[in-house]
Amino acid sequence: MAAEKKGILYTILTYAIWGILPLYWKQVDHVPSDEILTSRILWAFVLTVLFIIVINGGKQLIADLKSLWQSKKTFFTLMLASYLITANWFLYIFAVTNDRIVETSMGYYINPLVSMLLGVFFLKEKLSPAIKVAFVLAAIGVSILAISYGTLPWLAFGMALSFAFYGLIKKTIKLDALRGLALETLFVLPLAIIYYIYLFSTSQASFLNEGASTDILLIISGAATALPLVLFATGAPLIPMYMIGFLQYIAPTLMLLLGVLVYGESFNRISAISFSFIWVALIIFTTSKVLEARGIKKEKLNAQH
Repeated sequence: MAAEKKGILYTILTYAIWGILPLYWKQVDHVPSDEILTSRILWAFVLTVLFIIVINGGKQLIADLKSLWQSKKTFFTLMLASYLITANWFLYIFAVTNDRIVETSMGYYINPLVSMLLGVFFLKEKLSPAIKVAFVLAAIGVSILAISYGTLPWLAFGMALSFAFYGLIKKTIKLDALRGLALETLFVLPLAIIYYIYLFSTSQASFLNEGASTDILLIISGAATALPLVLFATGAPLIPMYMIGFLQYIAPTLMLLLGVLVYGESFNRISAISFSFIWVALIIFTTSKVLEARGIKKEKLNAQH
């Protein structure tokens, strides 16, 4: 039980950090989104590798890289995953720094449903009647918002799809979260370095030109990326999957509250109706997964007796 409590604490802390990170990105919204992303890739790689070396994981990191290279399919699959998560980071940073935090929260609310849909198409998983109902309700909610916007909430869809496909790929590749982050950022690091060289050569770089506070915030972006992943990697294995399913809604809920209450983003009656459909869909979805998990656990206990 002590281990489970520790797992719950670390997982809650993970999602809480992800939920309040818009506060951090808002501090650098004077820096273009493309440079924030470039800086995040560069410093996430540097700080993660340094931390791995400090905890004596350098040899294992090299072993992981060699193992990946021996299987070209796995190597290039992880490379694809790295570009998907990079796209997700860009959309997220762009949304936050352009006053679209509410849309960001929607992306992360619908992500579990998108992931389940990908499971049906690519992993041949079967949908229960309850989850089918959840999909219909979520689709209605998104449609209402799309009609009110006059266009699809493409940022929300982009974030949900990129993260869902990233998760789908990661299911097939077993890697330690911290070393996995180092390898994923390694794949996009050359592009980040080339782009930073371009920014400096054309005098467009904010780094080293906008003051010490901006420089520090851009460097810390690497830690802001790595810390939640370390906490999640520590806590998630200690608790059941259905509990992770419950706790993951902490992040988009905090994002939504920040967007509306702190930054004054629009959340009118139509938004409330749209999100209500999505929330009900998520309640049905999560409840069905909890009941399913408990049923499996009960079957295992009966089989032991």
